Amino acid sequence: MPSHSRPRRRLRRALCSAVLLAATLTPAVPASAAPTPTERPSALVDPLIGTRGGGRTFPGPAAPFGMAQPSPDTIAPGGSGSGYSYEHAAITGFSQTHLSGAGCGVNGEVPILPTTGPVTTSEPAEYAAHFSHRDEQASAGYYRVGLDSGVTAELTATARTGWQRYVFPAGRQANVLVNTGKAGMPVDSSEFHVIGDRTVEGLVTDGRFCGSTSDHHTLYFTASFSRPFTSFGTWRGGTLSPGSRDSAGDGRHGSGGWLTFATSSTGDAPDTGANAEERQVVVKVGLSYTGLDGARRNLAAETSGHDFDRTRRALTAEWDRRLGAVRIGGSDLDHRTAFHTALYHALLHPNLIGDVDRRYPGADGKVRTATDWTPYANFSLWDTARTQNQLLELLTPEVARDIDLSLLAVHREGGWLPRWWLENSETGVMTGDPVTPFLVDGWSKGLLAGHEEETYRALWQYVTQVPPTDSQFSGRSGNPRYAALGYLPYLPDCRGKHGQDDDCQHPASATLEYAAADAALALMAEALGHHADAALLTARGRSYRTLWNPSTGFFGPRNPDGSWVAPFDPVSGFEHGDGGRTAFHEGGGWQYLWSVPQDVAGLIGLLGGRDAATARLDSFFAYDRLLADPAGTARTAWVHDAGDYFGRTTYDPDNEPDLLAPYLYLWTGRPDRTATVTRAAETLFTDTPNGVTGNDDLGAMSAWYVLTALGLYPGAPGTGTYLLTTPQFPLAALTVGPYRGRQGGTVVISAPGADLDHRYTVGLRVNGLPWQRTWLSHSALAHGVLLDYRLAAAPGRWGTGPAAAPPPYSAAGRS
Repeated sequence: MPSHSRPRRRLRRALCSAVLLAATLTPAVPASAAPTPTERPSALVDPLIGTRGGGRTFPGPAAPFGMAQPSPDTIAPGGSGSGYSYEHAAITGFSQTHLSGAGCGVNGEVPILPTTGPVTTSEPAEYAAHFSHRDEQASAGYYRVGLDSGVTAELTATARTGWQRYVFPAGRQANVLVNTGKAGMPVDSSEFHVIGDRTVEGLVTDGRFCGSTSDHHTLYFTASFSRPFTSFGTWRGGTLSPGSRDSAGDGRHGSGGWLTFATSSTGDAPDTGANAEERQVVVKVGLSYTGLDGARRNLAAETSGHDFDRTRRALTAEWDRRLGAVRIGGSDLDHRTAFHTALYHALLHPNLIGDVDRRYPGADGKVRTATDWTPYANFSLWDTARTQNQLLELLTPEVARDIDLSLLAVHREGGWLPRWWLENSETGVMTGDPVTPFLVDGWSKGLLAGHEEETYRALWQYVTQVPPTDSQFSGRSGNPRYAALGYLPYLPDCRGKHGQDDDCQHPASATLEYAAADAALALMAEALGHHADAALLTARGRSYRTLWNPSTGFFGPRNPDGSWVAPFDPVSGFEHGDGGRTAFHEGGGWQYLWSVPQDVAGLIGLLGGRDAATARLDSFFAYDRLLADPAGTARTAWVHDAGDYFGRTTYDPDNEPDLLAPYLYLWTGRPDRTATVTRAAETLFTDTPNGVTGNDDLGAMSAWYVLTALGLYPGAPGTGTYLLTTPQFPLAALTVGPYRGRQGGTVVISAPGADLDHRYTVGLRVNGLPWQRTWLSHSALAHGVLLDYRLAAAPGRWGTGPAAAPPPYSAAGRS
């Protein structure tokens, strides 16, 4: 490893401004290419990016990892997991909770909508307000829209409260509708209560995410208004009750209510000055998952008065701080906006689940209190374990540590580790084993110091046992057959419990994921002295070979007796066409061909060696077409619909299974091809509403882009390695989040002349010394490093030798 002493001293002396970083650390980079020091990072965020097409992001404001995400919900056939689609033209309300990029309808609780005129209906489709994108704006921490009713609505937030400000038109009755019976997922029960003349409170119990029947959670809220309401009413189902203060609903008959305010009655008054103040209503909504007392405490602790603008300024400043961890230079505004918006999306989740006093809803249904950690929830692990988790470990290690400890709390209270945890219950969505690599990676960075054995015991249970039949968890349901056969067999009558996904429904991909997870846990077992376990897990890490079919050149499903499932099409991934059951989850044989992060060298051997593997990769990426037209090929040969997973022979950048595939060229001695593929994929992230490829899956796809654009992609979980490719930007400065002396510093990435044509790395210096390897360890980055790339318009010899490839799993070890 190169010496760090001199560059570290220089890095410590460097100021935050990337202009000074360029001047003191990278003299080859002109100052004009450096990030503009006066440019606020929040100004480079456009939350409308990803709201059209498959991205399913939401445009409303939220604090980083916040509990509250007030945002508009729209209506149209098909809907959206985030509640909002750019194609839609009517808003049904501004609800308090959202997930960015989820594949199914979720959250969207307590939609609130300002209206004018008499209140005559409780049906959202009837009272919805139309709007135009010409009168809509969004930024980090703020959203504004003009409604066809003449009302202007603005949104901002704190960590646990959502804020809305309305300016009503003169001369019209001003109402605020609160619909507790509608959400982005099925509502089981709800309550709405009018308290005095400035407050409403209530709760919503909902769940059944993506068809699961096991997940349910209750959101409590208290809403405080800036001025008294003059009249009110409630509804249950379609029955309106003027003057009523209380309503309770069930799954068939939802609850809700309305409030009417005395605003200016002067029809000809302009919308400025004192008159506008008279027609203004601000509502701040405190949230909690522990009870109404928790919502009240959160509201009292995080807010004072109803100063919307002060709250907005504070949230924007928080986003400036978070987004300022990565500064880029030498690129145009469009690319900087796409990059910083992706970083923004990657910092929205997971979310706070605990109150300001650390009380949170436990996995056992009890209200508990965290000690020295902050509780989080909303873990889309199958997605985020591949990219977003590693980005958080690098930038916000304290948050990453608390996320890991939150997962361990689920195990202590619920008896098992989750796979897709929503608020305080398990959904069972997706298959395989994402939680093991997720936690092993946190352990490898030192984030679980003091909790190593607790983590290991929970993971050992997860990889060797199955949950009780009455448990809400599915776990690794295939463990018994996997242990006996070395693979999960095809079972014609396989069914999951609680409507959850089950590993037996996608046995080939589940086997590949089990093997990768076992190999990761083997590293942890060996380091902790569990040598027999490590030997067993290492052997299981090679179980992927049991599904290798040399006659087809693909992984494929087997029957319980060891025979191959026939007929089987590795392109589509379907087995017999059995009602949509597939060998692979959300993909086919081509997309899962590369799913062996723990033994890429072994996979290359199965493919016939480096040259043969390169040829297979070239076919997968349509490489010849890519050279001629990178952006066009990415959009025509790769990208289809975000949910079109099957029947494809090419790369699918819309989904997670093959995200690692571009980097497999590093093992075949062709880093130039990795650069070509990643540069083409980067063109899919733009500053337009359809500028996110595929469902963003709580920041997973955005994190892929952020890491790839920086040229630092996480290697196999637990190894603490980063795979290198040509950065997208001529200059970047990344602040590694400090964590208890284990990490903290500045990574400066200099790549003069970087663009789509000059994408080939022909030389690299690490802290001033030549570097031929195509990877770096986490320890090399942890306290700051200078990466100085030399680029050209044609490939060179850098990184092409066998010794340049990333190390074997056992050799990488713990960073």
